[in-house]
Amino acid sequence: MAAFSSSRYLLVFLLLNLHVKGMDADPNLTFHFKNFGKASNFESQLALFGDAMVGGDNISIQIGVSTTGRFVCKKPLNLVHEKSRQLVSFSNYFAFSMSGVNGDGLAFVMLPSQFPMNVFDGGEMGFLKERKMKFLAVEFDTFKNEKHGDVNDNHVGIDVGSPVSVKVSNVSSFNLVLNGGEMLQAWIDYEASSKRFEVRLNKFGLSRPLDPLLTYSIDLSKMWGDENVVVGFSSSRANSSQRNNIHSWSIESRIMPRWMHSEPLDPQQSVGKEEERKVNRRSDCTMRIVSALAFGTGCGALGAMLVLILWTVLGDMRPIVPEELVAQSKESECKKFGVSVDKTVENGKVLGA
Repeated sequence: MAAFSSSRYLLVFLLLNLHVKGMDADPNLTFHFKNFGKASNFESQLALFGDAMVGGDNISIQIGVSTTGRFVCKKPLNLVHEKSRQLVSFSNYFAFSMSGVNGDGLAFVMLPSQFPMNVFDGGEMGFLKERKMKFLAVEFDTFKNEKHGDVNDNHVGIDVGSPVSVKVSNVSSFNLVLNGGEMLQAWIDYEASSKRFEVRLNKFGLSRPLDPLLTYSIDLSKMWGDENVVVGFSSSRANSSQRNNIHSWSIESRIMPRWMHSEPLDPQQSVGKEEERKVNRRSDCTMRIVSALAFGTGCGALGAMLVLILWTVLGDMRPIVPEELVAQSKESECKKFGVSVDKTVENGKVLGA
């Protein structure tokens, strides 16, 4: 009986493993959840791990309350379209809130799809204790960690493969408080054409800021290549009673057309090219004038030549009269003239008589 039970569990594990590995990445991943109540049916696309659960309000997701939790999209994302090899961009929006105590806060994460989502090692963000891997995270942190050089206990940072942020911003300078208990909203965008990663933050209900809070140049297609990634949120309690709630979440990815620029524009190069274009425009204008004059002269000469040819052809087509007929015609004209004179004289004599 024990052997049969073990075989059955092994078979179930293998089937689940094949299902996860066989799941195709979606280059056009799109979903939008205004809340996470029962009517939203979020579990069809999103998954909870660790202590992540629906909050007491029955419409938000609460993570990192007791230990560590994750809230991720089931469908992995590939940043290079498998068939067309086109790059993939994405836009991410979510509303969240933190209780009024200090803690490691909340992080938006991009993890390899092979990462065991249900395994927690007690490290920062729940996966950075001893495990080394390629990841990208945007941390909304309310704990000043001297070891990582945090600016204060109210900051947003971009982490790439390390808990030490490559870019960080002091949120206090924007009159925002992460753990003030009020709802905030964040926009995280990646543009594959310019390889630009941007983070924006504002109070809930206000418009999306024009200027980003953080910007960072990174080529995610080179970072992961053809490897699928999972997007979601992670939080670790870290000896804190801080509560983190996600109230809404939407994401949209899109394939970039081939004609889009693959490198960010250099303003200095643009200035140099503009000056070059001005010089080219002047030389082009001169060449156009010379070309127009040459074309007009050629057309005039060609027209004159055509007129001469037509004149010659038409002249050759006039009828030619034989010399005998010409002589006879002259004699008859002379006779008519003589008769006319005689009659005039004769009439003169008669009149004179």
